[in-house]
Amino acid sequence: MTTSTMTSTDIYLVRYGTVPEVARFASESPELPARGTDVVVETHRGLQIGTVLERLKPNFDPAKETETDFKLLRSATQRDLETARDRIRECENEFPQWCARISQWNLNLELIDMEWTLDRQKLILYVLCDRGPDSTKLALQAAAGGFGVIEVQPVSATGLVTIPQSSCGSGGGGCGCEH
Repeated sequence: MTTSTMTSTDIYLVRYGTVPEVARFASESPELPARGTDVVVETHRGLQIGTVLERLKPNFDPAKETETDFKLLRSATQRDLETARDRIRECENEFPQWCARISQWNLNLELIDMEWTLDRQKLILYVLCDRGPDSTKLALQAAAGGFGVIEVQPVSATGLVTIPQSSCGSGGGGCGCEH
């Protein structure tokens, strides 16, 4: 890791999530993590482990967008990485029970992966389906079942299924978009 004094907020491209996403993350830390460094980031889902891909040059931003709500908090510690591995093991152990619930609830979707946020505040269920009634029903059934904060993230063969801005705006429902 390279350390240097910064004069402003640095923007990094970071890959995060079990079904990977890449986003811009702001960092005000004097540490300048190198490519490949594991970091703790704050995303729309909560605290997650990510991997630095690149620090954007201050004068290079093709989209002219430098604002981001995502934050790069710090380089991941050994304890952070151990916690992340524990969360992965927990999801592997819970996977069959979630598959059984989905079957019992008669939902037309396939659970393909799961992940807990680093702080265990939210469980993300990645499901093979379009965003629609069954993904919404899964979120509602999970909430009614008292399973905590659950986010249902539909996935297709090409990646994450996103919510069109016009249908979600700044809020949304339990299937991936939050109020």
